[in-house]
Amino acid sequence: MANTTSAKKATRKIARRSAVNKARRSRIRSFVRKVEEAIASGDQALAAAALKAAQPELMRAATKGVMHSNTASRKVSRLAQRVKSLSA
Repeated sequence: MANTTSAKKATRKIARRSAVNKARRSRIRSFVRKVEEAIASGDQALAAAALKAAQPELMRAATKGVMHSNTASRKVSRLAQRVKSLSA
């Protein structure tokens, strides 16, 4: 357990940031799941729309430090590739 005032404040701060990050990570997963479901249904228009909504969320997460920027870029790239393959 934290003893000093600054350590107590740090634990409160960590708890707040963890809650924010957890919410943001959950939000990202929801957006990605919508893209996955649209791809599974085979509807390219719906999948493209879902990807367009998911992409800024992923990049925002990278900016905010919830995930690494390369990870976000990789996820966007792989989803875009799968959406594109629906037309072929």
